[in-house]
Amino acid sequence: MLTKFETKSHRVKGLAFHPTRPWILASLHNGVIQLWDYRMCTLLDRYDEHDGPVRGIEFHSNQPLFVSGGDDYKIKVWNYKQKRCLFTLLGHLDYIRTTFFHKEYPWIISCSDDQTIRIWNWQSRTCVSVLTGHNHYVMCAQFHPTEDLVASASLDQTIRIWDISGLRKKTVSPGAQGLEDRLKNPNTTDLFGVADAVVKHVLEGHDRGVNWVAFHPAMPLLVSASDDRQVKLWRMNDSKAWEVDTCRGHFNNVSSAIFHPHQELILSNSEDRTIKVWDMTRRSAIHSFRRETDRFWALAAHPTLSVFAAGHDSGMLVFKLERERPAYAVHQNTLYYAKDRFVRAYEYGTSKDVPVMATRRNGTNQYRSAPHVLSYNAAENAILLCSNTTNPDTAYYELFAVPKTTDPTNPDVVEGKRSSGVAAVWVARNRFAVLDKSHQLVIKNLRNEVTKKVDCPSCDTIFFASTGHLLLKDAEGVTLYDVQQRRALKTVRVAKVKYVVWSPDMSHVALLGRNALVICNRKLQTVCTVNENVRVKSAAWDEGGVVVYTTSNHIKYALPNGDHGIIRTLDLPIYITMVKGGNVYCLDRDAKTRVLTVDPTEYKFKLALINRKYEEVLHMVRNAKLVGQSIIAYLQQKGYPEVALHFVKDERTRFSLALECGNIEVALESARTLDDKLCWDKLAEAALMQGNHQVVEMAYQRTKNFERLSFLYLITGNMEKLRKMAKIAEIRKDVSSQYHNVLYTGDVMERVKILKGAGQETLAYLTATTHGLDQEAEVLGESLKTRLDKLPEVHPQAKLLQPPPPILYLETNWPLLTVSKGYFDGSIATKTSGMAADLEAEAEPEGWGEEAELNLEEEGAVAESKETDVIEGEEGGGWEVEEALELPPDLEVESAAGDNQSGYFVPPTKGPSPAQNWVNNSPLPGDHVVAGSFDTAMRLLNEQLGVVTFAPYKPLFLSAFAQSRVTFTAIPLLPALTSYPQRNWKDATARTGLPVVPVKLSALVQMLQIAYQLTTAGKFQEAVTKFHHILLSVTLLAVDSKSEATEAQQLMAICREYILGLSLEITRKDLPKESLDEQKRSAEMAAYFTHCELQPIHLILTLRTALNLFYKLRNFKTAASFARRLLELGPKPDVAAQTRKILQACDKTPTDAYNLLYDEHNPFVTCGASYKPIYRGKPQDKCPLCLASYLPEHRGIVCRVCQVAEVGKDAKGLMIRIEK
Repeated sequence: MLTKFETKSHRVKGLAFHPTRPWILASLHNGVIQLWDYRMCTLLDRYDEHDGPVRGIEFHSNQPLFVSGGDDYKIKVWNYKQKRCLFTLLGHLDYIRTTFFHKEYPWIISCSDDQTIRIWNWQSRTCVSVLTGHNHYVMCAQFHPTEDLVASASLDQTIRIWDISGLRKKTVSPGAQGLEDRLKNPNTTDLFGVADAVVKHVLEGHDRGVNWVAFHPAMPLLVSASDDRQVKLWRMNDSKAWEVDTCRGHFNNVSSAIFHPHQELILSNSEDRTIKVWDMTRRSAIHSFRRETDRFWALAAHPTLSVFAAGHDSGMLVFKLERERPAYAVHQNTLYYAKDRFVRAYEYGTSKDVPVMATRRNGTNQYRSAPHVLSYNAAENAILLCSNTTNPDTAYYELFAVPKTTDPTNPDVVEGKRSSGVAAVWVARNRFAVLDKSHQLVIKNLRNEVTKKVDCPSCDTIFFASTGHLLLKDAEGVTLYDVQQRRALKTVRVAKVKYVVWSPDMSHVALLGRNALVICNRKLQTVCTVNENVRVKSAAWDEGGVVVYTTSNHIKYALPNGDHGIIRTLDLPIYITMVKGGNVYCLDRDAKTRVLTVDPTEYKFKLALINRKYEEVLHMVRNAKLVGQSIIAYLQQKGYPEVALHFVKDERTRFSLALECGNIEVALESARTLDDKLCWDKLAEAALMQGNHQVVEMAYQRTKNFERLSFLYLITGNMEKLRKMAKIAEIRKDVSSQYHNVLYTGDVMERVKILKGAGQETLAYLTATTHGLDQEAEVLGESLKTRLDKLPEVHPQAKLLQPPPPILYLETNWPLLTVSKGYFDGSIATKTSGMAADLEAEAEPEGWGEEAELNLEEEGAVAESKETDVIEGEEGGGWEVEEALELPPDLEVESAAGDNQSGYFVPPTKGPSPAQNWVNNSPLPGDHVVAGSFDTAMRLLNEQLGVVTFAPYKPLFLSAFAQSRVTFTAIPLLPALTSYPQRNWKDATARTGLPVVPVKLSALVQMLQIAYQLTTAGKFQEAVTKFHHILLSVTLLAVDSKSEATEAQQLMAICREYILGLSLEITRKDLPKESLDEQKRSAEMAAYFTHCELQPIHLILTLRTALNLFYKLRNFKTAASFARRLLELGPKPDVAAQTRKILQACDKTPTDAYNLLYDEHNPFVTCGASYKPIYRGKPQDKCPLCLASYLPEHRGIVCRVCQVAEVGKDAKGLMIRIEK
């Protein structure tokens, strides 16, 4: 007997299995009804409305109901979904012994110590029949599973078979036979009616009272249990019933007896503390299971499964008579398994399933002889079948040679070589090991002859390990044993190992315990352990090295690092044989092959992460549907929050993950959506750690954290915003904050005013006197003299409270260390160009004017720009070398010290500084600026880009030079040392060293986003200043690759277009618009603005402006053209609707009222000085730096776009990369 589940409670008097769910009801002697899940071993519910013992209990076959009957004379019907008693049936006058539902009709049958049997209709809640005839307590009454019969057992020593067909015809339905009789004799009338129930047979044979009677589920048999210690088998037909045989063996009252639902067996239990299993054919006990202290009172069988339950004095137990796991072995693509009398072969690819041989079974007890273990030897085509019974004395194995050819319809019976043994496994091509009943290990050959005996550690069973090796299992663990060397190699502590599954390459092994799975390597070193609350049934290895295993109710997976999870839920246990892709091949308890489809994405995703196969992970992220909190928690736990970001939709979770992986951009998006103070505080802290002070500023502004905002402006050198903060504090009437801000800015006069306004005239006087504000101090002194006898004296050593002026106003974020990007940072994220407009304007775009006041959020792509060819410099003039040069006398070098005859020390010659080497080594203007050689830098800018005005370059030159050196103290009291950072420091020499250029292309791209935002917000003048700064900064770059040089030229083209367009719009807005000519000129300039290469969001705004102006001017034809261009860009729905209305109005009169200097069909560029079109083919001059176009009459002027280069000057072209 295999105990599956056991409980401890009061005496169990009744048991009932649920027909489909793994549930069992137990009615106790103390009046409580317990509902258990025997698969999960958990108590689901308890019901305690009965007074006194509850003896009858039963589930309904298809409704969520169960019925109970107790010693309180009550029958209760319960709904287990609603967890309550629906109603109570009253009528019995004494203890109720049993209650059962009818399988088909809405009936309940009950029997009682009042000597009656009652049939109730649970729908109408009435008693429909009372069966009387017994003259003592009725102990049991049951419906026949298919016929209109009832069997009852009583302490009057009789068993009665009742015919209730009359009750069926009367209350439920006439039935097939009754309907035929009615059709044959339609006019006949039953004058006396039909009896509800009549006694059909009375079975007498027991010498004492009968406790139980049960019908066979399929045959015309009954079994009864009596206080005469006997179990009797009865047979019946339509005319009579008779005793077949008696099973004797119990030593006390037999409480109950039932038929096995699938085999020819009878189970009985008794007050002699035993459960006995009887063979129906031999009428003899073949098994007996005994408890030492508990008497048995109840017995139940599952209607479809081979599961039984028995109730005793201290609880109940759920058990099986035999193991239902089929014996099987897998070799390559073939499954060999034992079913019925055959060994069958199943091919995984073709699903071909044929018997390969028939086995001869010894003995009559077929359920005992089913093999438990099958081992296949491919080399010799031989099979070992082992019966692993609990008794070593009866355990045996059989050796079979599989026939090479066989008839699938009638396979040959193969005579096997049978011997006793607990276990037998192959250890070599023609040898197998046997653990005999004395637990001695012997090696046998294919003739089943002993070749040698091996002294090994004591063990319970053996498993295959590899050629010449075995796994020995004992009570405490498993030992890897070398049969050749006869020594134990390694022991792992795993309790109750039942099965062993090796990976296909024999590199790892899965040890399956009762409630655990342990993965070990070939040397039996533990890799990971997975503990389960329920039993582990089977396991198989996936192609990728994942263990897929089954429990009683799940298919699960286990990864080599210990991670495990659920793949799918099972209705009934299965036994996995192989896993291929999304298919799980398995055997069920009936030894039928099944293929289950599963989704392996989750564990393959985790395995790819563990094995660092990031390309596979990336593919799954893009294509697979991986969702759920478990995946997110797993990625977060394993250190991949950036991957988890792609599964999360909840903004708060996205915010936390983004902060964890340092993704400030995503965190900013989520913070804007959440708009929560706590989120902004966390974002500010994280951004400050990364030096992203622009995000920190936004977060402080959102939370109105004025003190921190002021300090941020102080350390970034933003004096202008510090002054604004002082004004804000004045408006807020926060004197302390106002004083702090003016203290930061160093505005002494404002400090004196604040102190004076706050009533601190004494401090104001001291402040004015200390800082030399004599006039203000005199006024304050006159005021104080009226109240004080003596003016406060200024300390002679008082110091001025002046903050140091900021060396550099830091607009960009603080520099970070260069770290290698994670695989997923660049691959998974949506790839967008850094120069695309990243626009989420906070302010209203009032600068665009009323004609184009739109609040748009679309993101644009990179504007395509015309590439500018780099003009290579040409050398000329021939060789002009002068030999005789007059050199300064201080450059004459004396002879070395070694050659000096006078003997005094001569110091070595001072070499050139690194800055001088930079000038010599590089032709790039930016390198010369960093080196401090401004004159050569200006000369190069003039030669390469035609720069003639250098005033706009001054702040850029000074900023770059200030960042080119690092000064530090080496030894106290000595002058500081200066270091010269070099960008090629790994291989830099005096002839190859190049400086670190502080201006980076990536920083300029970030600055471009700020300029885009200013443009969207309508701050045109500030945007022009920012674009101009970027344009000039590009000329001082130093890049390494050709692609970066091309990107820099694109950046210059973007800046040129925006400066030209915005300057055009600023000029247009300043023009008077009173006369018709002035309005026409305004419309022309608006039309020119639409032909600048702008981002889509800005182009939409320009088109709206031009559309409205032309419509007002009644130039409907051109206005319609603007409307179509606008709709092609995909504006917002409301803007699109308005544009379509204008387009419809224009199409009605497609004419232009006035001729303007604008031809949309003839390509043109706009002159940077006159803002007039220069059509294709017309002469034009260009700026050598920004390539802006001009009419020929403007040749020689300073470019209005870049403001530094001469229009039309010949130049080499932009040079920011050293050709190697």
